[in-house]
Amino acid sequence: MTDQVRAAHLLIKHTGSRNPVSRRTGERVHLDPADARVELESLHRAIVSHPNSLHSFPSFAKERSDCSSFRQDGDLGMFGRGMMQESFERAAFSLNVGEMSGIVESDSGFHLIYRIA
Repeated sequence: MTDQVRAAHLLIKHTGSRNPVSRRTGERVHLDPADARVELESLHRAIVSHPNSLHSFPSFAKERSDCSSFRQDGDLGMFGRGMMQESFERAAFSLNVGEMSGIVESDSGFHLIYRIA
């Protein structure tokens, strides 16, 4: 069992997020949950259809993620169990290195997670 993983993510916040302020723009978000999910589904399709596929994940995270990790291309660094919200952690630890999740919902919003290590 792996004790730690390194992952990047792309977070889309919505009006129901626990803190509905984008860390990228500093502004309150106005997307309702359904629209946030649709936007993330579109981003997921764009990432997997990109010629460099998952190698393009960092640029998408930098351009659109509402998490402050956008500054690091979505990279959250290494983290262990119990450090993230349960749904996020479960998804991150279930991925193989180099694999991207589908949409993961947490109290923060909707995520795409890319496992780096």
